[in-house]
Amino acid sequence: MTFRMRHRLMAAVLAGAAMAVPAVAAPALAQEQAEARSVSINDLFQLRQAGQVMIAPEGGTVVFTVSVPRDIRTGESDGAPSSHLYAVDRPGAARALVAGEDTVSGVAMHPDGESVTFLARREGDERPALYRVALSGGEPERLYHPDTGMQGYLLSADASSIYFIGRDPDQPDHSELRERGFRANIYEENQPFSHVWRAGLGDNESAAERLDLTGHASAIQLSADGSVLAVRLAPTPSVDDSMMEQRWSFADTATGDVISTIETPGKIDLGRFSPDGSQYAFLAAINRSDSIAGTIHVADVQTGEYIQIAPDAEQHIRTFEWRGGQIFALAHVRQDSAWVTYTPEGEEVSREAHGGYVAHSLSLDASGETVAFVADSPAHPRDVYVASPGEAPVRWADLNPWLANRTLGEQRVVRWTARDGVEVEGVLITPQGERPENGWPMIAVVHGGPEAHDHNGWLTGYSRPGQIGAGEGFAVFYPNYRGSTGRGFAFIELDHLNPPGEEFEDIVDGVGHLANQGVIDPARVGITGGSYGGFASAWGATVASEHFAASVPFVALTDLVSFMGNTDIPVEMVDVHFIHYPWENWEWYFRHSPIMHAHGSTTPTLVMHGEVDTRVAPSQGYILYRYLKLAGEAPVRLVTYPGEGHGLRNAAAQFDYAHRLMGWMRHYLQGPGGEIPSSELDYDALLAAD
Repeated sequence: MTFRMRHRLMAAVLAGAAMAVPAVAAPALAQEQAEARSVSINDLFQLRQAGQVMIAPEGGTVVFTVSVPRDIRTGESDGAPSSHLYAVDRPGAARALVAGEDTVSGVAMHPDGESVTFLARREGDERPALYRVALSGGEPERLYHPDTGMQGYLLSADASSIYFIGRDPDQPDHSELRERGFRANIYEENQPFSHVWRAGLGDNESAAERLDLTGHASAIQLSADGSVLAVRLAPTPSVDDSMMEQRWSFADTATGDVISTIETPGKIDLGRFSPDGSQYAFLAAINRSDSIAGTIHVADVQTGEYIQIAPDAEQHIRTFEWRGGQIFALAHVRQDSAWVTYTPEGEEVSREAHGGYVAHSLSLDASGETVAFVADSPAHPRDVYVASPGEAPVRWADLNPWLANRTLGEQRVVRWTARDGVEVEGVLITPQGERPENGWPMIAVVHGGPEAHDHNGWLTGYSRPGQIGAGEGFAVFYPNYRGSTGRGFAFIELDHLNPPGEEFEDIVDGVGHLANQGVIDPARVGITGGSYGGFASAWGATVASEHFAASVPFVALTDLVSFMGNTDIPVEMVDVHFIHYPWENWEWYFRHSPIMHAHGSTTPTLVMHGEVDTRVAPSQGYILYRYLKLAGEAPVRLVTYPGEGHGLRNAAAQFDYAHRLMGWMRHYLQGPGGEIPSSELDYDALLAAD
C-alpha cells in the first residue's frame, strides 16, 4: 500500500460552542473606529496584546506590558513590535507608564510595592539599564546602568542590592580586526557564557561581582529572606544544552557555595521559592522524552530531592504562584484553561475551569485572594482581567476596542476519532452566513512544536489566517494532533518514533470528518503551518497530495537527514521526538522526509523561509522547492526573507507573508487555480485598503 493510499478519511464529532465572558470595555488605548466589516490583514498592524501582568501587593493597581506593532499602514518605519508599560486600577482606566519610543522588558514589582522596575535603553544609555517608575506615573528613575547587557535581574527585599545575569564585560574586543576584514566565525565554539552578578544599589552602591557558579546561567530567583539564590544553569551556552541540560541549583548568598542541585532528567522552566524558603516549586518535564516542562515539581532546597505533582494529569501547567503554603497554578486543559490548587505534597485541593476565555499568565496580591491575569477569547486577543474573591472575572483593559466594529466568524471546538481509535480535537472557525451547498473551502493551520496546542481563544495572526480567512469565506481549522500539549504526557508520547505518521493522519482524518459532516468542500482544502507545522504542510503537499489543493509550508522540515546536520537542536529532536539518530536507522529518516515523496505531487505549493533561520536552515526550503520543481506536477514558488529567522519579526515581512499566503489560498481554493499567480504585490494599494 502506498503512503498516499494510507490516508483514508474517517471519524466522529462532538462540537462545543464558545461562551463569552462578561467584560467591561475600556476607552483607554482607543484605536481607530471603522464601519462594521470583517477582520483584514491590515488590521493586524493595529492589534495590541497584553503580555506580562503584575498586581500590586495591596491589590488595587495592575501593571502590564502591551505589545504594539509597527503600523506600516500609517507610514511608521519597519521593525519589530515595541513593548510598552501600562497600569490600570479599575475597569476602563488604563494609563501609560512608559510608551512612545521606549520599549521595555524585564518588568517586575519593586519591593516597595508602590513602583515597578523595568529594563530599557533610553537616551544616554549605552545598553539597557534598570529603571523604576511609580505606579501613579511620572518620569522613570534610572537605578542601575550595568557594564554588560542584563538578561534577567532581581532586587533584594530591601532593594539594597541587585542580582543579574550577564556576560563578562571584559570579553576581547575584535572590532578593529573585523574592520580590517578578519571576520571568520568559528561555528559552535567560543560561545560566551552568561554569569550571575551582584551589585549594591543606592546608599549601598558597589561594583558588580561575579558569583562563582559553574555553567551558563539563564534565570534566577531569590528566597524571601535573601539567604538563598536559585540559579538555572546549563553546561554550555548551546541551544541544545539550554533546552535539555539545564538544572536548578541553590547557592548560599553569603558564601556563594552551592547548597544542592535538582537533578531532573529533561526540560525545566520557571521556579518559585515557598514563603519560608525551604521548598522550591518549578516546572519540568516528567522524563527525558517529555517535550514540555509542563508539570509542577517541588524540591527540598537543602537536599535537591523532589517530587512530581500530578504527572499523569491531562493538562499543561503554564505558570503558578505560591498562595500561602499551597501552589496556585494555571493549567491549559485541552483547548481551555483552569485554576488548579495543589499542596506541596501533590494533593489537588481545588480546580476551577474557565468558560469563554483562556488565561495565559497570572499574578496574585499579597493576600493571595485577588488574581490579575491575561486572557484571550474567540472574540479578542490577550487583555487584562482581574478576579476578586467571590466575584466573576472582570476585563479591566480592552486594548482593541475597534474590534467591536468587526464581524467575526463562528468558532468552536471539534472532536473526531482517528483511524486507530485515538480521540483528537481542534478548533474550527467558520464564516458567518449560510454554508455553501458543497461546504466552505478550508485552510488547515497546523501548529508547530509539536510541543504546543491551539486553544479556543484568539487565533489570528500574520501566518495564521483565523478571522481573516473566515472574513474571506474560508473555514479555518486548527487541529491539535497527537503530540500536542494540553493533554498530558501520554498524548505527547503518541507521536514518538513516527513523526509525522499517525500525527499527520490525525489531521487528514479531521479534514475527512468535516467533509463528511458537509461543513467543508474536500476538493478545496489548503494546508499551512510553520516549523513542525511546516513539516506537516510539506507532508500534505507530497505524501498526501491528493487531499490538499494548496500548501504553504513555512520554515519547514523537508529533508530530515540534512535537517539533523544543520539544526541547532539535534539532541532535543532525537531525545524528545525522533528517538534515534540517523545512523541508527537511515531508512526511517529517508521515509519520513517530504522530499522523498515529491514525485508526482499535484498540490500547488508556496514555500516560504527566513534567510537566517538557525533552527530549520533555509536550505530546507530550497530543497523542497527544487524537488517539487523537478519531480512534481503542480506550480511551486519559493519566497525567502532576508534578516528573518525562525519566524518573522518585522512588520513589512509579516505584511508580505500574510498577503502571499492568502493570495495563494484564494487562487487555488476559491479562484481559477491552474497557472501560478503573479509574484508581484502592489504594496501601496494593499497598504491603503481596509
